[in-house]
Amino acid sequence: MTGREVDPVRELMQRHRTVCEQAVDALEIAAALEDAGLGPAEVARCRHADVFSLAEELYARVPRRPPTAPAPGRPTRWRQRSWQALRSAVRHGLPAAAMAGGVAVLPPAARGPVAVLCGGWLAWAAARPAPLPDEASPGGTVLQRVGYGTGVALLVALPVTAGGPAGAVLGVAAATAVGAAEWATGRLRQVGWEQLGAARTMADFRSRMWPALPVASGLHLLVAAGLGLAGLLLLTGVGPGPADGLLFRAVHRATGPQWAGQAALGLLLLPAAVLLRSGRAAPAVAGLLVAGPAGLLLTTVARYRPETAQLLACGSVAALLLPYAWLVLGRPGAHRRLQTPVRISWKDTP
Repeated sequence: MTGREVDPVRELMQRHRTVCEQAVDALEIAAALEDAGLGPAEVARCRHADVFSLAEELYARVPRRPPTAPAPGRPTRWRQRSWQALRSAVRHGLPAAAMAGGVAVLPPAARGPVAVLCGGWLAWAAARPAPLPDEASPGGTVLQRVGYGTGVALLVALPVTAGGPAGAVLGVAAATAVGAAEWATGRLRQVGWEQLGAARTMADFRSRMWPALPVASGLHLLVAAGLGLAGLLLLTGVGPGPADGLLFRAVHRATGPQWAGQAALGLLLLPAAVLLRSGRAAPAVAGLLVAGPAGLLLTTVARYRPETAQLLACGSVAALLLPYAWLVLGRPGAHRRLQTPVRISWKDTP
């Protein structure tokens, strides 16, 4: 090696020195390198076949300097997480309900300003998610959270303002169900923290985490559908009509595409919240800011029905974000608590 050549491994040592000094084994360094986006080209430049052998060299070359162990925090209580989710549901549901009420009762000239005002209120609420317990930040930069809130407001505004009474009810229900998404996200983070200590290998950790997001998605859809059904029951019950068959009439008050559009919206909002909390705010914000304007353009320019536009826009983006969020949850680096180093005690053995 000449004087002008630079050892690429030494560069990585300097870049990730803190992680290497505090790692308890090479697998923790490998997780950090993956989390930093180290690709095959840079691994090959370091003369290694994969990131795990590179992590072993870094682990061998950097002296250990373990940090002072932080004081153990109290485990998150179910009641604490549920109360936080309820507050989130109210924060998101109130502006959506105000938007729906304004569109329903105000004259046409006043509907636009009221929708913009309530949309800004909803965007402000979505851009300020409360930090999860034991974390210092809700995730993402201020600009990313502003984009996140704007995307949520645009997605909810479409069914609320253009979907008719039933669409408005389902839109308000989807906004209120953001509280359930926050609860599910907190639970997924808690499960990830627990499995970091319970799993013995990287493969074991991934196998434990893989069912988590599908289960959370199913529960989130049930909550959103239940809230929508409750709203439709109220809407149908106060209107004229026989009392018999109220449930049947409420379910059929919304069309199949409207129910499908609400499901697509829910399947988009949950992975976006998961990615925001897992340090992947950029794809979450990009997905919301693509789906929101796309739905509005499909409705106003292409003349699609609002529920069809919502289904196409939200479904397409959710089909991309859901698998990505599923893969992210299987990576240890996505479950790091802010300001608290992850202690992974696995051994890279079968």
